[in-house]
Amino acid sequence: MSASSALSGSRILAMMIKEFIQLRRDRMTFAMILAIPVMQLVLFGYAINTDPKELPTLVTAADNGPHVRAVVSALASSRYFALRPGLASESEGAASLVDGSAAYVISFPPGFERDLARGLRPQILVEADATDPSASANALGALSQIVDAALARSLAGPLAGSAPTPSPVDLVIHRRFNPEGITAYNIVPGLLGTILTMTTILMTALALTRERERGTLENLMATPATPLEIMLGKIVPYIGIGTLQVAIILVCARLLFEVPMQGSLALLVAVTFLFIGASVTLGYTFSTIARTQMQAMQMTFFWFLPSILLSGFMFPFRGMPDWAQLIGAVLPLTHYIRSVRGIMLKGSGAADLAGEVWPLAVFWLAVAAIALVRYRRTLD
Repeated sequence: MSASSALSGSRILAMMIKEFIQLRRDRMTFAMILAIPVMQLVLFGYAINTDPKELPTLVTAADNGPHVRAVVSALASSRYFALRPGLASESEGAASLVDGSAAYVISFPPGFERDLARGLRPQILVEADATDPSASANALGALSQIVDAALARSLAGPLAGSAPTPSPVDLVIHRRFNPEGITAYNIVPGLLGTILTMTTILMTALALTRERERGTLENLMATPATPLEIMLGKIVPYIGIGTLQVAIILVCARLLFEVPMQGSLALLVAVTFLFIGASVTLGYTFSTIARTQMQAMQMTFFWFLPSILLSGFMFPFRGMPDWAQLIGAVLPLTHYIRSVRGIMLKGSGAADLAGEVWPLAVFWLAVAAIALVRYRRTLD
């Protein structure tokens, strides 16, 4: 074996030093190497919670006696239900379940106090938003114990005989919008937004970086096209590709998983177009920042990770702490998943989705403005 073919520690050390120098010069890659594990640690350690608490709840009561107030007080004292002050009407409760502002509506019927005193086991109706079965399961499981404990204290003394075993009341639970708790009804609409986020942002994130690496960016900048014209020319084809993906996913959702379509398909298409537009424009913004295609892919992954974890796709949104919900509210995927689930499972209309649509529009305008500012007519 010749001396040149033998392993040389000095040559290996020189190559290692060279690699560290290149890594130091590529500050974005180095930052991603440090930031991604920290982000995963923080999100999984602090933000993810599969047992959500403080779920928004409305109470309707035709008979607001002392025992009703005892049950309501027990619900408010528990960590599962965040009761709104005062009593709601039936129409308000139904509308709140549809627009997502309430997770539960608990109704006490007329004559509840009288029937309870007679030992007739009056009913308590509990309507739950079951579009995400995992988010509602634990609270519903604890509800019976909370009610029984409250009435056990309330029915002490002369009314103690009215507290039969196992329970003095009959809890009637209606799991709205997904009564059988089918996981696919929750996952498939969420996958629609997740797949679009991953593919559309990645494809457009490579738009300008590909031109830069191939050496054709100079030719592009020499054309009379304005920055807005270049941006539209780059993102519109990917909007078409995203639309094709949506069509394929919706057909598969119906044929393979039998996911219902309770609302308007035209409304779903309109919201989807808004979301795809925001996503491809964000990808184009990444392409104006990244210097290489590798950096563009790293930035896409850095955006995709919190999007999939904080949007309510994998884990209950209301189970996250306030700071994580605040971050999630900025992400367009959060609002799109709520919109898709609302249209497909609840039959939500445009008025019900207004609170989810305007953040998508604002986000699109914001990233478009940033992309135009970032674009340069000449190479740095």
